[in-house]
Amino acid sequence: MRTFTLDDEAVLTGAQVSGKTQLLELLAEKFSQCYGLDRASCLDCLDERERLGSTGFGRGIAIPHGKIEGMEMPVAVFVQLARPMDFDAVDKLPVDIVFALMSPVSGGSIHLQALASISRLSRDEKTVSSLRGVKGHDAAYAVLASVIDRDAA
Repeated sequence: MRTFTLDDEAVLTGAQVSGKTQLLELLAEKFSQCYGLDRASCLDCLDERERLGSTGFGRGIAIPHGKIEGMEMPVAVFVQLARPMDFDAVDKLPVDIVFALMSPVSGGSIHLQALASISRLSRDEKTVSSLRGVKGHDAAYAVLASVIDRDAA
């Protein structure tokens, strides 16, 4: 069973951002465009979570996440950055792969399950290597969809 939804249009490759603030703004915009979530609420939620501590997962991967009202299921956005950037990650390595997650406020266990799924996906060296090497949205979405479908089975 899928623990989160990843819309085709919620996958972005070669993104150019100047820093963490601009990245979080981009993520909030994607959540708004792809899932109809309130952009400002998403940005506030992501900002608040980063103030608690970096979501830099390690090995060049970040997983910004949060919970907002008005949702039923967790949704995700994937961003491959054009250039690695400082994200205050636990291992101090710059980040180039970002999986962002928004979940319902009332969905404590489903939020944790979705985070665990993304964490497993981001620890799969073959998948991460493929995502770093893809050129273009379609190739990235194909990699992600196949892994998400495989893990849901």
